[in-house]
Amino acid sequence: MLRDNEAGTIEEQEQNTTATLENLVHLIRKGYNLVITHGNGPQVGNILMRNDAGEAMYNIAPMPLDVCVADSQGGIGYMIERMMRNVLNQHKIGKNIISVISMVTVDPNDHAFQNPTKRIGKIYSKREANQLAKLKGWQFKPSSKHQGSFQRVVPSPAPIDILNKDIIERMVREGNIVITAGGGGIPVYLDSDNNVRTTDAVIDKDMSSALLASTIHADEFYILTDVPYIFKDFGLQTQRKLEFLNYKDTLKHLNNGTFGEGSMAPKIRACLSFIENGGQKSVITEATKLSDKSYGSKITLNYDNKKTKS
Repeated sequence: MLRDNEAGTIEEQEQNTTATLENLVHLIRKGYNLVITHGNGPQVGNILMRNDAGEAMYNIAPMPLDVCVADSQGGIGYMIERMMRNVLNQHKIGKNIISVISMVTVDPNDHAFQNPTKRIGKIYSKREANQLAKLKGWQFKPSSKHQGSFQRVVPSPAPIDILNKDIIERMVREGNIVITAGGGGIPVYLDSDNNVRTTDAVIDKDMSSALLASTIHADEFYILTDVPYIFKDFGLQTQRKLEFLNYKDTLKHLNNGTFGEGSMAPKIRACLSFIENGGQKSVITEATKLSDKSYGSKITLNYDNKKTKS
């Protein structure tokens, strides 16, 4: 929805969203029932900065991170839903589309809470970071992009369950297009009385998407990214594409460090999680190549006899 060279206007986001959704039309024509998930990193970061500005300039009480994630789910879900309705209208396809705000449970004792790593929000000076750490109890780490500056960090615990999975599965199997689990979902946990409680954290969107796909018993799991394949030795002279992989070989590549932790490794883990929990096939490809089966890296539990091992 947001590209590196863009300002992030709503017109740009709508155009990018429409272009991506156009690539899903052939799946709908083939009879696929779709669940669409999405990221929210830049958008929720902007919401947090608006939080800061509103508090500083107008004394508006800032909202906690879980509400900001929910805000981003609603705004992005609405945009995807509206653009998808327009795309389907152009193709004369009649489908119901619905956006679902999703809560995802985590373990409050997850080790991730002892080591927050996910950077969110604006960039602060050391003095500002120290003041906010004392005032709000936030934790900070040096910015990865701005030397001498700091950024708030929050935990990224593993997703355990999708609270509204049953209604999502029912709506999808009835033929509706469902948009949900945006930004990894809103992280919550259940207390001893089974009440839903919130926590300041973010969940990896790929892992939440894989969990959702497994829990609604999806057959196939697609991650659309900016490359048509996954690669061994990406960016090196020895680079080669990995078009077909079974679970065992994919796990071996992952453990050998073939995939970058800051880029492809989390997506690979999500694909493996889906396969090991009963999914038939995971695919990583570029959105524009989705309709061309000669593109995309396909991960299955075992190799098809017709495919060559990588």
